[in-house]
Amino acid sequence: MGISAKQLRYKRVLLKLSGEALAHSNAFGINPRKIQWIAEQIKVLTKNGVQVALVIGGGNICRGSTAAALGMDRVAADYMGMLATVINSLAMQERLEKLNVPTRVQTSIEMQKLAEPYIRRRAIRHLEKGRVVIFAAGTGNPYFSTDTAATLRAIEIGADVIFKATNVGGVYSADPRQNKKARLFKSVRYMEIIRRRLKVMDTTAITMCMENHLPLVVFDLNKKGNIQKAVLGKGIGTLVH
Repeated sequence: MGISAKQLRYKRVLLKLSGEALAHSNAFGINPRKIQWIAEQIKVLTKNGVQVALVIGGGNICRGSTAAALGMDRVAADYMGMLATVINSLAMQERLEKLNVPTRVQTSIEMQKLAEPYIRRRAIRHLEKGRVVIFAAGTGNPYFSTDTAATLRAIEIGADVIFKATNVGGVYSADPRQNKKARLFKSVRYMEIIRRRLKVMDTTAITMCMENHLPLVVFDLNKKGNIQKAVLGKGIGTLVH
């Protein structure tokens, strides 16, 4: 799919993926075919001049909040979740670079033999040079989700938009997998998300987006071409503004 610079609605984007997006059908582990499929779509964006940053969750390996609910110390569990995001980030980097897409992983917790430490100015420079930057290890602090980390990094690098790729068509009035009458919103305001307690991102992330006037597009990752359509502003999924 060829994209001209004039067609682009967004030129610097942060793509937020859940760990489950990389997983096998049981939502655990890493499925190389799924990573390959996502990487191929990201390559199309970079070939057409889109600057792409990524944040990937770690729920396919370890989810801190779930481990804490089962009796584990919350801080320890959250740090385990951060390490899970690094594993996913390295897996995505390997697949992108096999497709000749230059990539850098930056971590909030220093791991010198694996990745660069997160440095805002360096991240922006990588993006300007056409490299995909993957932000790993969340914010580096417990009690903060990867949704919040994605929002923070998007604001810091001056992203035009956050793309949240999910397994459903966008933001619904209720969970569409449990309620067949759930209504898909084409557009919704941040305060409506908070008021209705819609499960799009956690409240901290939504509030940060709202205060910084950062739009959020929620769409179905499983339909090929949706990432490209989102960049073109073709009205897929839900625009949160």
